[in-house]
Amino acid sequence: MEESLQVEVLWMNLCLLESLFRCLKRRVFLSQLAQLTGPLRIEASSTGSNSTISKIVNMVEDAQGREAPIQRLADTIAGPFVYSVMTLSAATFGFWYYIGSNIFPDVLLNDIAGPEGDPLLLSLKLAVDVLVVSCPCALGLATPTAILVGTSLGARQGLLIRGGDVLERLASVDHVMLDKTGTLTEGKPAVSAITSLGHEELEILQIAAAVEKTTSHPIAHAIISKAESLNLSIPVTRGQLAEPGSGTMAEVNGLLVAIGKLKWVQERFQQKTDLSDLMTLEQSVMHKSLQDSQSSNHSTTVVYVGREGEGVIGAIAISDKLREDAESTIRRLQHKGIETVLLSGDREEAVATVAKTVGIKDKFVNASLTPQQKSAAISGLQASGHRVAMVGDGINDAPSLALADVGIALQVEGQETAASNAASIILLGNRLSQVLEALDLAQATMAKVHQNLSWAVAYNAVAIPIAAGVLLPIFDFAMTPSLSGGLMAMSSIFVVSNSLLLQFHGSQKKRKENLTYKHTQKEQ
Repeated sequence: MEESLQVEVLWMNLCLLESLFRCLKRRVFLSQLAQLTGPLRIEASSTGSNSTISKIVNMVEDAQGREAPIQRLADTIAGPFVYSVMTLSAATFGFWYYIGSNIFPDVLLNDIAGPEGDPLLLSLKLAVDVLVVSCPCALGLATPTAILVGTSLGARQGLLIRGGDVLERLASVDHVMLDKTGTLTEGKPAVSAITSLGHEELEILQIAAAVEKTTSHPIAHAIISKAESLNLSIPVTRGQLAEPGSGTMAEVNGLLVAIGKLKWVQERFQQKTDLSDLMTLEQSVMHKSLQDSQSSNHSTTVVYVGREGEGVIGAIAISDKLREDAESTIRRLQHKGIETVLLSGDREEAVATVAKTVGIKDKFVNASLTPQQKSAAISGLQASGHRVAMVGDGINDAPSLALADVGIALQVEGQETAASNAASIILLGNRLSQVLEALDLAQATMAKVHQNLSWAVAYNAVAIPIAAGVLLPIFDFAMTPSLSGGLMAMSSIFVVSNSLLLQFHGSQKKRKENLTYKHTQKEQ
């Protein structure tokens, strides 16, 4: 008994020593790791179900479950088709048993009638052939298989498509409306110039940053970043008020300060700035901005700063570089016969400059628009019978994205925004050229749908009469049930295989583009 107790105590001591050794070893390892790489801090910002990748998976699954309108047409046809085939089968039996075998007695010599030339056997086999060879499955599979492949291929290309109905609408789009800031431009604006009327420029920037502190617009980020880079102390504000598409207002140091469009800022205060001073202010800020950025690939937006009791006291120029693929995307859209329209809340001069650079016609340029006016422009085109796609990235574009036939949102830095929530398609790559990729994919997918439906209709239109014995009196040819079953299976296999060929759409497109590029280089 004592020996067993001693063994147990010894065992416990050994276990304790092993634990202490492991702890010591772990502490040494962690201390070495800290010396090599520094402390490691991990913070979980959301649960797995709320993560970006989880939301993408859910959206793709939802998209593949949403029917395109053309699918509902196929489903509507498939129901009556089944009853029609059953009726044709009964009619085939009745015809050959009561009429056909008497009018065409030679058909009883065919092997299908058996060695004794039995009209009952002949009629039964032909009636069964009609039932077996008919293929409503091809009609039912024609659309969903193509939509499934199309949405999956889009997800691999960074195109998050919310459903087959979106692909069908996008394939027929004839007008593409584009926002300017963050869509045609990179959405990374920076302060390029500051001017004022009787105040220090740093004071203008300071109070502007205070007002914009609580907003999320790219222009606000540019102003705040500039103020922080100059180590300016940003005052605390009260009573923040934002009007989308116009500006923001708040109380700074006991006085109301407004920043935004000139007309909107002027209307906020009873004290008005002279028109001549405003013109001088605008010319000065634009001149300084042009000196800072000589490239024509920059878009300049001017926001005005006003203060209670003084009116407009300064202006800030915000420059944003055009996307590298903006001009080529617009040109290729126009080459496809799609009209490109520019909708912007910015002033006319800045919008006109961008439109000219990327190649949008003057008659399709709309400036100084509020979010409501953007939506009205889309509604006007839709009322005229046009299919409209809207491309945007910000909260001001959300109403237009929801109203358009197809809303396309560029996702910036993987963030979920009001624009991405309202859009039908999200461009995860944040590239404007993905609009073309989405359009090409939609057209290729719908082409596959039409091919599948055409095959399904043509197959049944040809196979059912042959199975019913149309060729039997003249060519002495009739199907057997086994042959009918094989043809029916082949019809479904063809539809599925044709849809799967859509996976090669991207590689075929790239090869064509490379060949076109090489041909252009040779000509040059």
